[in-house]
Amino acid sequence: MLDDPTGSALRGAHAHLGLARGRVARYRDDVAPFAAVPADATVADYADLAALCAPALPAAAGSNGAVALFGPPAPPPGWDVLNRLPCVQMTWDDPPPGLEPAPDAVRLGPRDVPEMLDLIERTRPGPFRARTVELGAYYGLRRNGRLVALAGERMHPPGWTEISAVCTDPDHRGHGYAAALMARVAVGIRARGERPFLHTAAANPAVRLYERLGFTHRWEVPIVFARPPLAPAPRSA
Repeated sequence: MLDDPTGSALRGAHAHLGLARGRVARYRDDVAPFAAVPADATVADYADLAALCAPALPAAAGSNGAVALFGPPAPPPGWDVLNRLPCVQMTWDDPPPGLEPAPDAVRLGPRDVPEMLDLIERTRPGPFRARTVELGAYYGLRRNGRLVALAGERMHPPGWTEISAVCTDPDHRGHGYAAALMARVAVGIRARGERPFLHTAAANPAVRLYERLGFTHRWEVPIVFARPPLAPAPRSA
C-alpha cells in the first residue's frame, strides 16, 4: 500500500475526493496536487493524466497546474518537470514513552481554513489547499486566540494514515507543539486500528525530530512535480 499511497487512497477512502481515468488517478485540484500513475506508465497513461489535469489549467488558486507523483517513470516529452524532490517515507508504530498528546488541541474544520492557509504560507510544510482539510482530522493549538501550530491527516491507504501539515509559527517554536500535535493525530489513527506514516524531504532537519519521536525509515522515494501540456494529447486506442 505504501509503495503507491496516492493510488491506494484514491481507489479507496478518498475516491470521492479524486478523479480517475484509465489506470491513473489524481486528487481534485482544490484538495491536493497528488496523482498516481502505474509503475509501467505509458504515453497513453500520461495522456489520461493530462486530461484529468485540464480543468485546472490555467491553474486554480494555490496551484501552478502541476501534479505531484511518487517515484514515477519519467513523464513523456511535452511535460514540464518543475522539481524532483528526494524524500523519505517513515512509519510509526508507537510514540516513545513520555510523549503526551496536546491536551488543549482543538479540532479544525472548514471555517478554520483561512487561518490554516495563513500558517501554511508562513511555515511551508508542504502542499495545502482550500479542501485539504477534508482529507482527515486536523488539530491545532491556539495562543491568545491565534492558530500557532497544526498537524493532521492526509492520504489514507488501507490500514494506514499519513500525518501531514506539521508546522509551528516561528514565534512559538521550542515548546514541543509539533510533537504533541503529532501524538494527538497518531492517537486517533491508532484508535481506528491503523498505522501512521509520513513523507518529508530527505534534507529536512525535522527528520531527526521524527526519529526521536519513534518514526523509522521505510524507503527513499523522489516526489516529481510535473506540469502537463496545455493541450492534452488524445488517448491512444
